[in-house]
Amino acid sequence: MAMVVEKKSIKRKLIHAGGWQVAKRVAKMVPFGGTVVAASLVGLDIKNKGVVKGVINSGLDAIPVVGLAKNAVELFTGDFIPDKDNSKRGGKAK
Repeated sequence: MAMVVEKKSIKRKLIHAGGWQVAKRVAKMVPFGGTVVAASLVGLDIKNKGVVKGVINSGLDAIPVVGLAKNAVELFTGDFIPDKDNSKRGGKAK
């Protein structure tokens, strides 16, 4: 019998391509659902970017049209507001 080769689904390919980062950005792009996702990720943004930059980043993500545009551009260019440098305090560098 010949073995059937299973094709990977788009969902599986996204997971392999950095799934969590891509999923987080795509979820933030959904107009009003993105506001809920952005609000739930405020703590993570503050941890990664610092208080002021994290709140600004989450605030921009929470605005439906602005967050959509910001995250669409960030998918290709990277973060507008960079993460803080953890190497000074002995943290893990990204």
